[in-house]
Amino acid sequence: MEIKRAGSQPSGKGPSNYFTGTVRIDPLFEAAEPARVAGASVTFEPGARTAWHTHPLGQTLIVTAGVGRAQRLGGPIEEIRPGDVVWFPPGLKHWHGASPTTAMTHIAIQERLDGKAVEWLEQVTDDEYQS
Repeated sequence: MEIKRAGSQPSGKGPSNYFTGTVRIDPLFEAAEPARVAGASVTFEPGARTAWHTHPLGQTLIVTAGVGRAQRLGGPIEEIRPGDVVWFPPGLKHWHGASPTTAMTHIAIQERLDGKAVEWLEQVTDDEYQS
């Protein structure tokens, strides 16, 4: 058994090549092999968002605070709120982040395949975010 105490892992800033705006990433867990699951709490300030990306084994988001947005390629922008659980299937191009006026926090859970949990793509443009 392992217990990760709250505050025992440092917060990090979402890197600008993968995020637009101010994003804080708080690691929660990363299972040791042979398990491959990892999770983090991610807080997006108003207007902040991920770049387009995919996950080889999919991703689950659990919204814990605020109001956010999520979009799959070719689909409408969906509003997401606390208690919502969002599933992105493997390989689905998508993005997620805060609304323009309200911060949003979610827990992101994904698995690694051959050591990789995400494939980062191009930034979400302001026009795409506002549409």
